[in-house]
Amino acid sequence: MKIGGRSPPFPDAELIRTLAALLTETGLTEIEYAVGDRRIRVARTAAGFAPLAVPAALPAAAGSIEHPGAVKAPMVGTVYLAPQPFVRLGDIVTEGQPLLIIEAMKVMNQIRAHRAGRVAQIVVADAQPVEFGAVLMLIE
Repeated sequence: MKIGGRSPPFPDAELIRTLAALLTETGLTEIEYAVGDRRIRVARTAAGFAPLAVPAALPAAAGSIEHPGAVKAPMVGTVYLAPQPFVRLGDIVTEGQPLLIIEAMKVMNQIRAHRAGRVAQIVVADAQPVEFGAVLMLIE
């Protein structure tokens, strides 16, 4: 579908619904669909489904840090460290503890610690847009 000679910025809702239904039907946690240079990735998160528009030329973990304690963005969106600070630099966290929120498609998704440890670095700022695979913070 083209609008005024340009492709729309996001895929249509019916495609997202179809991909989400396919995830449910197959038990998969994520699926990526590409046509030409346009891609959409739909992933099942703790809060439900999150459609993710991914540029075809971008590697999945562009700009990422390889560290066992790296907390990476599971989706494209906007990071929120507040209303209350979920965690601060130096805080001790437990596995599963909420660290921050990523807003994607008007859905607030809690990002939880994948391991226990100390928050050694917070790489993102409040209200910062992030890409899939971007490092958000480091837990040691």
